[in-house]
Amino acid sequence: MSSIIEVRDLSKTYASGTSALKGVTLDIREGEILALLGPNGAGKTTFISILCGLVTPSGGQARVGGHDIQREYREARSLIGLVPQEIALEFFETVMNTVRFSRGLYGKAPDDAHLERVLRALALWDKRDAKLRELSGGMKRRVLIAKALSHGPRILFLDEPTAGVDVNLRREMWEVVRRLKAEGVTIILTTHYLEEAEEMADRVGIIDKGRLLLVRDKADLMHEFGQKVLTVELATPLAHLPEALASLGLSLAPDGLTVSYRYDSNADRSGIARLLAAFAAEGIAVRDLSTEQSSLEDVFLRLVRDLA
Repeated sequence: MSSIIEVRDLSKTYASGTSALKGVTLDIREGEILALLGPNGAGKTTFISILCGLVTPSGGQARVGGHDIQREYREARSLIGLVPQEIALEFFETVMNTVRFSRGLYGKAPDDAHLERVLRALALWDKRDAKLRELSGGMKRRVLIAKALSHGPRILFLDEPTAGVDVNLRREMWEVVRRLKAEGVTIILTTHYLEEAEEMADRVGIIDKGRLLLVRDKADLMHEFGQKVLTVELATPLAHLPEALASLGLSLAPDGLTVSYRYDSNADRSGIARLLAAFAAEGIAVRDLSTEQSSLEDVFLRLVRDLA
């Protein structure tokens, strides 16, 4: 799959001396959804702002659709749509006029048929004549997406797109993102909702303190770094773990009825057989067993701790 964005050794140091990006190198594939994860101040918004032409890099290079973001900024920006974190809209304007104006800013000829398709896809067509001040916060975020799509970009940056919206609306917006991907739009997503990245992303990048720690296919990342937890439900409660079991790295619940065992599902030996044999040797009756795969949140926290 070809790369639509190529970043080489990109850095940014602000006048205050803050180093927001430190030598980021990354290729973003055409048509993929890439989720960028990181704590506040990690450099995610700075990275997006540089690629969108809002911030000038201190060093390095980046190309969007083959166009250098500084020397050929008009061509590069024409390929990009940006949905920012902040809701910055003219609240006394209508939805349709807002997206028409955004399209005009890119020098595009009027095309209400295209705008109708965009608004219908975002469930905004019935609100096309409504003033923005009349819309809910979630609807306003949809308008931001409509503005970003008004000129038909090939790349869409979503900077915390579902911050502050309820769970139902968040899932509706996920469906919108999936439809855009199906149409061939490349999507770069920053989010604090790790389940959002786990649900939608093809690849996951982790940024911390201005450095890109890794970029990996989501499935590979979960396979390589994911762990499973075996929960053992006991027939009768234990006051404490016998010495033979305590050495196996188990956790006993406060009620004494469940024991948790964390293991690497990719290891040659999980240790479960030895664990169950130890229970039998101690005469401890097991009522039930269940396993749970670690989430992307678990993987993220482990990676930031181990790789930072």
